[in-house]
Amino acid sequence: MIRISWTGNDWARRSGPKADLRAFAPAAIGEVRAFHATIPGYEPTPLVGLRGLAGRLGLGGLFVKDESYRFGLNAFKVLGGSYAIARLLAERLGRDLADLPYPVLTGDGVKAALGDVVFATTTDGNHGRGVAWTARMLRQKSVVYMPKGSAPFRLEKIRAEGAEAEILDKNYDDSVRFTAEAARKAGWIVVQDTAWEGYRDIPLWIMEGYGTMVDEALQQLQDAGEGLPTHVFIQAGVGSLAATVQAVLKARLGDEAPKVIVVEADKAACFYKSALAGNEAPLAVTGDLDTVMAGLACGEPNVIAFEILRDYAEAFVSCSDPVAARGMRLLGNPLRGDGAIVSGESGAVTAGLLSLIMEDPSQKKLRQALGLGRESSVLLFSTEGDTDPERYRSIVWDGEFPSVRSW
Repeated sequence: MIRISWTGNDWARRSGPKADLRAFAPAAIGEVRAFHATIPGYEPTPLVGLRGLAGRLGLGGLFVKDESYRFGLNAFKVLGGSYAIARLLAERLGRDLADLPYPVLTGDGVKAALGDVVFATTTDGNHGRGVAWTARMLRQKSVVYMPKGSAPFRLEKIRAEGAEAEILDKNYDDSVRFTAEAARKAGWIVVQDTAWEGYRDIPLWIMEGYGTMVDEALQQLQDAGEGLPTHVFIQAGVGSLAATVQAVLKARLGDEAPKVIVVEADKAACFYKSALAGNEAPLAVTGDLDTVMAGLACGEPNVIAFEILRDYAEAFVSCSDPVAARGMRLLGNPLRGDGAIVSGESGAVTAGLLSLIMEDPSQKKLRQALGLGRESSVLLFSTEGDTDPERYRSIVWDGEFPSVRSW
């Protein structure tokens, strides 16, 4: 059954100081991208213009950033883990990261200076694989814990990068706590994309790392002679990516920044529920968090991300699993003239939601509230490819989670 719930952002209209965005200023994100450019195999991922679909939906433009091409890892997450680990090691070495391009960072001298390091993280798959990949490149070790329900295929991909990895009988947020305690006892370094009291630097660096993707998209739109998007739909788990997208756009474009709509799985919609309640502090969602959108199955927000999205986002939307399934089918089976995009469950939910907002008469109020129409240009981020191939085929080929029209 398709379910969509939404709320505007009354927080953003409150007076008083707002979240500091200096870490996401153009110069700072330029340095992040310059580091990523030193990694062998770096190139901007494609920005796909879907003119046919835009026309069908009654939009002026629709663009999708396809992260399935990122470093051969099929997801964007490595941008955050690789940059955060690099910043961490630069600090340990007492050196500027600008003097530590990837070939130097992975060289014998740095390894000798650092000795043996173990990086630990919790993941549904994509972030952990990025951390494990980076650790392997640095000739270091990694330990990765995954929440219950994680796909065995994703587990094996992480192990193939040399990590010690296992699936726990805990939900995501409890797995994060388990990892933090295990790391404390063993002396490992936690590389987690969510922040809590006393743990903010590494999550912030991870968020900055995601800024490369946003910077690429803006440059690609400019190079193609396209104007700025009027709307960006971005998915949220702990909110690190969504907050980065919001922060980079706002820091760069100010009042000209597009409206940012935050999209969550309804079984783990901590931002939506917090906004609905109007709480200054985030609300947590507990329980099994059983959604097909594994990358969004997080019930406790990153506190840094919460502050940014609380102060700047346009609206918060919660969606059921069939919305993501619709997006996967829509992107993988394009209209004539549009390019196909292989997008996983967490990557495609924004496309599914946008199509429903524009086509379903019951979503007219949301469509009008967001100001979507013929003059709108929308940017989406397909954050992962088919990182769970069996589930992808089950949905796209065999009809799991049917997104039957309700109108």
